[in-house]
Amino acid sequence: MSHEFNNIYFVGAGGIGMAALERYFLSRGKKVAGYDRTPTALTDALIEEGVDISFDPSEETVPAGFRNPGDTLVVYTPAVPADLPILRWFRENGFEIMKRAKVLGIITRDTKSLCFAGTHGKTTTSSMAAHILQSGAYGCNAFLGGVLNNYGSNFLLSPSSPYSVIEADEYDRSFHHLTPTVAVITSTDPDHLDIYGTEEAYLESFAHFTELIRPGGALVIHEGLRLRPRPQEGVRVYTYSRDKGDFHASYIRRSPGNITFDIVTPIGVIRNVNLGVPVEINIDNAIAAVAAVTAAGLFEPDAIREALSSYRGTKRRFETWLKEDSGKGRVVIDDYAHHPEELRNSIASVKSLYPGRRLTVAFQPHLYSRTRDFAPEFAAALSAADSLILLDIYPAREEPIPGITSEIIFESVKTADKVLIPKEKLVETLKNRNFDILLTVGAGDINTFLPEIVENIRQ
Repeated sequence: MSHEFNNIYFVGAGGIGMAALERYFLSRGKKVAGYDRTPTALTDALIEEGVDISFDPSEETVPAGFRNPGDTLVVYTPAVPADLPILRWFRENGFEIMKRAKVLGIITRDTKSLCFAGTHGKTTTSSMAAHILQSGAYGCNAFLGGVLNNYGSNFLLSPSSPYSVIEADEYDRSFHHLTPTVAVITSTDPDHLDIYGTEEAYLESFAHFTELIRPGGALVIHEGLRLRPRPQEGVRVYTYSRDKGDFHASYIRRSPGNITFDIVTPIGVIRNVNLGVPVEINIDNAIAAVAAVTAAGLFEPDAIREALSSYRGTKRRFETWLKEDSGKGRVVIDDYAHHPEELRNSIASVKSLYPGRRLTVAFQPHLYSRTRDFAPEFAAALSAADSLILLDIYPAREEPIPGITSEIIFESVKTADKVLIPKEKLVETLKNRNFDILLTVGAGDINTFLPEIVENIRQ
């Protein structure tokens, strides 16, 4: 930042990534305000903590203390429309305006930063790594994309720690503002083609990210990715996966609701790791987190083992909302999966946790563009459900695209027991269906119906 600002104004203040920055600046004694479209539980919490948030995008709502370009920095997220009146006013009045990603890059430049990138897996791997550091002697400053159940926050603060953990987002090329000490790439399945256009451009964006790693640092990359990394000289490169690579699992044991395994690393084996969130994909995620902290020079097998077993996951990442007592009781799980590969993994994980039980999936597609780009893949993934409730598309930042509705997924789903409904009918539909295991999935607002769904079951 060109100079020290005392006031920071956030446009899109209710976003989970923005919230972490707001809390960071509050902890540094700054005055923080912002705008968002709608009140949520998160904006309520931020207001409680001292952020002055308005829900009206006109410039009149900017508080008096934030109207001077000399001492106010404006931070925005690419998810807000460029022609938003409040943003236009800041622009026309000479304020310094920065993307969230750039601010994050500046904050973490002076730390040993562990940056986690990938189409999917980045929230969980970065959260696991942050939890390993936070529960050990090192602590960390973590800026994450999900609320950690262990801490009730997506932001961890350790003023004296030299380490920062960052979820590095490829959307809008945000992660190009970072200079990682250790970079992790979990997956490169094409996504955000509304921004990148082609798979080649998407992969090139990740290749450029690998060039940003500081000499003396390290790249940790999942085996088998279609990516040709270009790290600078002096950057160590490690591979990982469940069954091969410099870091991998061995001696995997499964029992109902439990997964235990050993993690093999280049400098030793961590035995009997018992996952706190025992789903298959977390075997890979745990290995990536361990590879990152090990590459940063922090290899402590006992502390790592303890952290992975006490890790409680993040909200909306395979989060259990209900688990009735008996082995035959009903179960409700919510997951943020919004890409076909994530959806496939999510459904497979539930099936392996509860073999032989009937699985009902309620899915809310996220974005018109993603539905258009991947409709056949979504249909194939959803066909693994025993019963499907498909909702309308959640538009998020997009305008409708002619001819693109949930129908184009629905018609190709092979599952015989399927319905297509508006989200307003979800609670009522579930009330009239006798389900065994329910998985709600999507990155929109499907999770807001869960309290009522669970309440109905309990009654």
